[in-house]
Amino acid sequence: MIINENKKTVIYILIAFIFSVAIRLIWVYQFSDTEQFKFNNQFMINTNDGYYFAEGARDILAGIKEDTNDLSPFESANSILTAFIAKILPFSFESIIFYMPVFFSSLLVIPVILIGKSIGNLEAGFIAALLSSIAWSYYNRTMAGYYDTDLLNIVFPTFLLWSLIEAFKTRENKYLLFTALDIILYRWWYPQSYALEFVFFGLIALCIIYQYIKKQDFKYNLILATFMIFSMMWIDVWIRFAIVIFLYIALTLKKDLVLKYLYYLFGFSLLLLMFTGGFNPIWGSLKGYVFKDSVEVIGSDFQLHFFSVVQTIREAGKIPFEVFANRISGHTTTFIVSIIGYIYLVSKHRVMLLSLPMVGLGFLAYSGGLRFTVYAVPILALGIGFLIVKSCNPIKNKIKRYSVMTFLTTLILVPNIKHVIDYKVSTVFIKDEVNVLNKLKTIASREDYVVGWWDYGYPIRYYADVKTLSDGGKHRGSVNFPTSFVLTNPQVEASKMLRLDVEYTEETFLIDKLNEDKNQSEKIKRINNIGQMTLDYGFNDTNDFLTSLQTDIKLPEKTRDIYLYLPNRMINIYPTITFFSNIDLMTGIKRDKPFFYQTKNFKETKKAIDLGNNIKMSRQIGKLYIREKEMTINKFTKTYYDKNGKLQTEERTIDSRSNLNVIFMANYKQFLVVENRVYNSLYFQLFIFENYNRTLFEPVILTPLAKVYKLKI
Repeated sequence: MIINENKKTVIYILIAFIFSVAIRLIWVYQFSDTEQFKFNNQFMINTNDGYYFAEGARDILAGIKEDTNDLSPFESANSILTAFIAKILPFSFESIIFYMPVFFSSLLVIPVILIGKSIGNLEAGFIAALLSSIAWSYYNRTMAGYYDTDLLNIVFPTFLLWSLIEAFKTRENKYLLFTALDIILYRWWYPQSYALEFVFFGLIALCIIYQYIKKQDFKYNLILATFMIFSMMWIDVWIRFAIVIFLYIALTLKKDLVLKYLYYLFGFSLLLLMFTGGFNPIWGSLKGYVFKDSVEVIGSDFQLHFFSVVQTIREAGKIPFEVFANRISGHTTTFIVSIIGYIYLVSKHRVMLLSLPMVGLGFLAYSGGLRFTVYAVPILALGIGFLIVKSCNPIKNKIKRYSVMTFLTTLILVPNIKHVIDYKVSTVFIKDEVNVLNKLKTIASREDYVVGWWDYGYPIRYYADVKTLSDGGKHRGSVNFPTSFVLTNPQVEASKMLRLDVEYTEETFLIDKLNEDKNQSEKIKRINNIGQMTLDYGFNDTNDFLTSLQTDIKLPEKTRDIYLYLPNRMINIYPTITFFSNIDLMTGIKRDKPFFYQTKNFKETKKAIDLGNNIKMSRQIGKLYIREKEMTINKFTKTYYDKNGKLQTEERTIDSRSNLNVIFMANYKQFLVVENRVYNSLYFQLFIFENYNRTLFEPVILTPLAKVYKLKI
């Protein structure tokens, strides 16, 4: 039986889609019996940012339509789509957000196979679909539980590439509409898509210039560029949609009229693009990921220097070549062959030059951060798929040809499948941690604040249904400084900063709302919280203000309760937390890092305990040896939980003049060696020792994995 190309395309798409879904279910199979990864008998998600969109979808389903400064994204595309699916499908909300990445990300196989069909090589598209759907970086960001915008972030631009290729090849009007609608949907789904859209537009503009110089007909491409500009403008999505539909209808019914005024229409669209701030998002993206500063300076009249959070985000840092290659193709050899295949593909099909924006953005990852590698995945997969098919074409025997193609395809898939099997990531929180937040939900109100580090902001808001000071989207240096100060300073100063930062945050919300109805000259000017506190308390130097927190200063009136969320996992990132407040805000000079050493790999002998990394502790005289240098210990403290689950602390002072302390957390089987300021910090005193100032804090929930305290002032 002879199968026509359209039927073969559908069959290839179904096979590739099922393959992609099946591979993503490996994680589910591996952890099917891991109860700590489940809540309410359903798997929890494994990306922090996912809880942001889950919160929005939850609020949509609950009928919450008014923003009460809790920053719930009930207007975001992901939240809207999730809520819609939850309404029409008979599955639990937790199951929907967990499995959405599995099915939606697998849609990538459709445009990849369609591109293969567009260049007359359907088999190359099929091979590319298999590879790209499970390649390292794409899998990592779209696996089961990775509920984020990434589940469609590559699907949309790949569809855009396909529609542009078809537009160039066929010059049919329907691809003008497909291109514009894809851009509109892509922007609705992911507002940061503008930079990539703009580069695609730039390529079309270059083609127009080339055609103009060569005196070729460029009107179709000029119409294409006009459609793209109208769909790219920074105006309401429905207005853009209406403009594009109107333009398409006009082109269909009155083509001669549109062509007559085409130059005016294009110029008008270009002016509108510029007027609506067409270049601002691009500069913002470059500043954030390419021109990275270690310190951010905020303010004009009163300048403060804050530690830049981008320096701590792994996905925004430079990566080794091997990691770069593996994330795109699964193996260095596969990557190199894919490059060769891509060059060969472009040489045979010049229309594939349109894929350069995605390849370029993917290669930006080598210096700009691993998150970008995913954009190059489908394009280089097409490159190696094309090379495999072309290499096998000389084999005349059809069975042998397809056997060799299958063998070569298997070779490039195996490293990626092995990565999937080995990539056993945990859920964001485990069940016992979520139980703490779920219990807190019954204690705190929606207007109360739960303060923890920004990494935990979204999950805290989702499970406890409260407000937070920082989260995955709100974590600038100026935002993180107060929280870092709270966690790394003594309880007296920390408690005052807690009350100040929460009340100033709420006051800022109020001022922003008042400013919405005022003219520019009438707007109330306000800088970041720390700077505003400094000025309000009559200081010109923030260092003086921070010192004043040790005194009996007057605090703002209490408007809500504040809770501290202190998880055990925070110990691992404590040194990173200190970066944000261990800086002179007036000069930007970073202060010396406090000594902090954590280990679970230690060996005991009769004379000493080897803590690793050339650090040993003598048993008899309580001395430390760091790189052969002998040091005395201030305090040696042992913590453990008794039979009743109560924390017990045994503290022994050895040399009060020393600046180093050793902590042995028996139940956690770990040692900590820290300076006095770390030992006396709020986090250490409240979480590790449960030694809280009873006039400032009261315990609410105390478990070995997470502890919650309520601020009393």
